Amino acid sequence: MSRSENALREQICTLSKSMFDRGLTGGSTGNISARTEDGGLLVSPTGTSFGRLDPARLSRFDAAGNHVGGDAPTKEMPLHSAFYETRSTAGAVVHLHCCHSVALSMLPDVNEDDFLPPLTPYAIMKLGRVKLLPFFVPGDPAMGDAVRGLAGKRSAVMLAHHGPVVAGKDVESACNAIEELEETAKLALLLRGCNPVTLNAAQIDKLVRTFDIDLG
Repeated sequence: MSRSENALREQICTLSKSMFDRGLTGGSTGNISARTEDGGLLVSPTGTSFGRLDPARLSRFDAAGNHVGGDAPTKEMPLHSAFYETRSTAGAVVHLHCCHSVALSMLPDVNEDDFLPPLTPYAIMKLGRVKLLPFFVPGDPAMGDAVRGLAGKRSAVMLAHHGPVVAGKDVESACNAIEELEETAKLALLLRGCNPVTLNAAQIDKLVRTFDIDLG
């Protein structure tokens, strides 16, 4: 095993534990994956806790998609595979069951094409537009089909009643982005009924041009 793969295994487990310790996903919920140097994948195993991932037991896939080592992977592999297949820039995928974003997904007036209201520049910069997908039974391959249907245009989706899924260029950026998603959902809930002043179209356009953001 290469030094870089060992470092990636440790990074996956360190960041996962950080998110678990801060209550971003609980119990044995959530899953994470990352590309290896040889084009394969490291994936959190099924039924494991983000707080207790073992670097040596992460599921290992080769570049052809064959499971070649470690424990059996998460049942949400269709989600991960769909992002890697449709977004050439995806180097990592994270899925959490975070409280505020799940709560927001249950409200009847949420915009399916723009799940997060434009409250701060950071969610736009890190996530672009977040697509709200309908409810699927956990592990249903149809979740992957729904992501493929977006044709790689979104780096983040929200599974209604379930949790967000975010792809990033690497593990750190994917984790930072999904945390931004949850914090923005929290802000949206705190501001419900308060008629907040959101970013306007001109401000959003300036962000898009300044940071070369693809809104999908």
